[in-house]
Amino acid sequence: MANLKKTIIRSGLETLYFSGLHHWLRPVVGGVGSILTLHHVRPPRPDAFQPNRLLEISPKFFERLLRRLNRARIDVISLDEMHRRFIEGDFKRRFVVITFDDGYRDLKEWAYPVLKKYEMPFALYIATSFPDRLGELWWVALEAVIAQNDRIGLVINGKEQFFSCRSVREKREVYDALYGYLRSLKTEEEVRKTVRDLCACYKVDIAAFCRDLCMDWSEIAELADDPLCTIGAHTVTHPMLMKVPNDAAVRSEMEMSRSVLEAALGKRPEHLAYPVGDPTSAGPREFRIAAELGFKTAVTTRPGVLFKAHRDHLTALPRISVNGEFQQQRYVKVLMSGAGTALWNGFRRVNAA
Repeated sequence: MANLKKTIIRSGLETLYFSGLHHWLRPVVGGVGSILTLHHVRPPRPDAFQPNRLLEISPKFFERLLRRLNRARIDVISLDEMHRRFIEGDFKRRFVVITFDDGYRDLKEWAYPVLKKYEMPFALYIATSFPDRLGELWWVALEAVIAQNDRIGLVINGKEQFFSCRSVREKREVYDALYGYLRSLKTEEEVRKTVRDLCACYKVDIAAFCRDLCMDWSEIAELADDPLCTIGAHTVTHPMLMKVPNDAAVRSEMEMSRSVLEAALGKRPEHLAYPVGDPTSAGPREFRIAAELGFKTAVTTRPGVLFKAHRDHLTALPRISVNGEFQQQRYVKVLMSGAGTALWNGFRRVNAA
């Protein structure tokens, strides 16, 4: 099913590009700009089983993207400048904002030097439990459990079930099934407990992923000192906020994240990214709370470009994912034109529900 979905998306992007439809549709659906979402920038790994590959792109692809943006008639701007343009209605030139979620160490090693080379501003959203070394990258831990075992068991709906995962194909199928199951659980704590139990049973150190993959506070501070970098809040524990049962806990995740970042870095973040950020993770309640807390902007991972109408929905902004499964410059071009996401969104310009 996952492979079929990728094939359909790829075919759609190819059709829009080679037909030229993305070019003709851009004046109608292209909006005023776009926000790009990235996670990892690092050399490709040789492993055949990489269910989280969508979260990473190669340094070579990243530099080509920046080079193309540098040559295009488009402004690469900071979140503060984007906010100013919305508030003042300054849309004379199209713009793009480059954002990174979570704070992975490879950003500093591979992406930051290229951003410096082209003098491009960028935003980095930090879940504060990651540099505190208390975070749980449960999606990475799930991948490790399946990668390291030929058969795993899990209690689902009170019944122990076993899954064969000897071949790469079986591992992909098991990952998709268990990831879907975890996302279907009602609360964030159920998700975390299930993955913790799996890790304990199969001797996977879930804490090690945070230590190995995420920047510490000194590394984040080094980036924060650069005027090109904007640090944004990304909650404390990186929960899917719609699975957090009460408003007070959601508010605490957002506000505490901002307070910890201010204490550590000396500057109060004014921008927020919702963890995971899709319609099952952030919705009207989260958008309202972010606005009440005074964040200038808050971003989702709902696919879309920005329109003037987003001025009234600055805490429910869509982004364009730079997806590791689709590392072709033409795909990014189609998405930034607004053509691909317009079809996805049924040609609705704003979706804040």
